Amino acid sequence: MTNTQPGGPDALDPDALHLKSLGYNQVLHRRMSPFGNFAISFSVISVLSGCMTLFGYGLTHGGPAVMLWGWIAVGAAVLVVGASLAEVTSAYPTSGALYFQAEKLGGKHGRRWGWYTGWLNLLGLLGAIAGIDYGAALFTGAFLNLQWGIEPTTGTIMVIYLCILALHAGLNLGGVHLVSILNSVSVWWHLVGVAVIAGALLLWPAQHQSPRFVFGHFVNDTGFANPVYAACLGLLLAQYTFCGYDASAHLSEETRDAQRSAAQGIVRAIGWSWLAGFVLLASLLFAIQDYAGTQNSATGVPPAQIFIDALGVTAAKVLLLVVIGAQLFCGNAEVAAASRMAFAFSRDGALPGSNLWRRVSTRTGTPVAAVWLSVGVAAVLALPSLYSATAYAAITSINVIGITPAYAIPIFLRWRSRRTFQPGPWNLGRWGAPAAIVAVCWVVAVTLLFCLPQTNPINVDTFNYAPIALVCVLLLAFIWYRVSGHRNYHLPPTPRNAGRDTGSHYETI
Repeated sequence: MTNTQPGGPDALDPDALHLKSLGYNQVLHRRMSPFGNFAISFSVISVLSGCMTLFGYGLTHGGPAVMLWGWIAVGAAVLVVGASLAEVTSAYPTSGALYFQAEKLGGKHGRRWGWYTGWLNLLGLLGAIAGIDYGAALFTGAFLNLQWGIEPTTGTIMVIYLCILALHAGLNLGGVHLVSILNSVSVWWHLVGVAVIAGALLLWPAQHQSPRFVFGHFVNDTGFANPVYAACLGLLLAQYTFCGYDASAHLSEETRDAQRSAAQGIVRAIGWSWLAGFVLLASLLFAIQDYAGTQNSATGVPPAQIFIDALGVTAAKVLLLVVIGAQLFCGNAEVAAASRMAFAFSRDGALPGSNLWRRVSTRTGTPVAAVWLSVGVAAVLALPSLYSATAYAAITSINVIGITPAYAIPIFLRWRSRRTFQPGPWNLGRWGAPAAIVAVCWVVAVTLLFCLPQTNPINVDTFNYAPIALVCVLLLAFIWYRVSGHRNYHLPPTPRNAGRDTGSHYETI
């Protein structure tokens, strides 16, 4: 294994030249098209994953009214956040994405801004893998129950979950070209899948709920008396689904015309997901035949019960396979994004064992060890689900309160340095600074909200462990900075930051 500084044809590419101006040589294979870049964020957002896996949570925390109106409101806010992040990504298209942006915009304290942004981003991405793949395991368990009568116990679900993680590791080790192909297929799978599910649920059942029920029925089964608090908690369904669009930024070093494509990928993924998710949620809510029965479904996943009640067992199995396929596409894309973040953070010396996690396969251009790190940590994050029925909501909250603040930091720093910020070819013009303010305010609000208790009474089974995970990762980041980071964590020199040897390298295997 050797430290290298490759040249070759990629070194003359405009994308590679811009990357070099930011301090990095082209080492990952730049084989992803603009559509492929959009596809990875669209796949990670995955309305057939987020909306479906937290559908039962939504039925309890606000009911149909909060699920639909919350989707509209959260989608609008997230579009502002995404556009602001896209503007910064256009200026700094690197695999490190958020933490690189934070450091470059952070001024004299940029190194610390980048350090903590990176750790939050990594926590959120790893939490996302756990949330997505565990959700896929739950739906797979429901399918196995319908098809072969296999009881979806917590142990069974955990075995399925570990198998899914292994599958995603194997697919990602095949290289970015394979990942890009799968993500492109994923876009059409999601769009056609939503159309098929919505069409079946709206046209097939003889009985539907009224529009008044779908848009106005409020349910508070949280145990908290305050309906406003319950409604706010219900926003987690939408906010969790609208996470992960930074995947376009993390894959920018592997995308052609990255300054435009990565930024457009973020915004387009949010916009199309906003539309598709609304259609999906509305169709499911209209098709509910028995609200209480749906909440307490023997399958363990309320959407499966809706399929059974409205369409019959055979059709339910088919639609479950559509959902499971989408969730598998989603988890695979998230592993790609998380592994690139782990690779980039290690390339800059931030993680324990960075020498291992930054290694890149010369055959596939894939950070092999970083892929295994990503799925390994995700496996550990889901272990509490063996003992707590509410652990899955905590996993999804870890994703939200880890990754969402990481979005806000470079956006805030872009606003703070608005007089000196040099935008890329994709930018918001004079609307950039106002959008940044709205984005940061939204992120602060939802981060505080999802650190709060989600169910009453509060006990070992219902406690929200996400804030503990957040405190632990920040404490780990603080300690590791004191022990090693202050010496080993460096971004490479750029034309604005030249004159020191940062020691930022990668290794090939």
